[in-house]
Amino acid sequence: MDKEAIFEVIKKLMASEFKLDEAAISPEKRLHDDLELDSLDLVDLILALGEHIDKKIDPTLFKDACTVQDLADLIRPLWK
Repeated sequence: MDKEAIFEVIKKLMASEFKLDEAAISPEKRLHDDLELDSLDLVDLILALGEHIDKKIDPTLFKDACTVQDLADLIRPLWK
């Protein structure tokens, strides 16, 4: 799956999980500062992504993710 498709999946999950406007979610948006997601929200998002790709994902792999694009880049190798 390419980066754009992964971003679209993440965007849709973020919108549904956290009631965010999809139009407000872009790759460069900062998870904490722009989208106001805390660490528990990120764990919930990672668990939802794991369910979506049918794999258990270790949330600690994403501790350094700052932007939506960071999440997409980190999840891409797991999406096979």
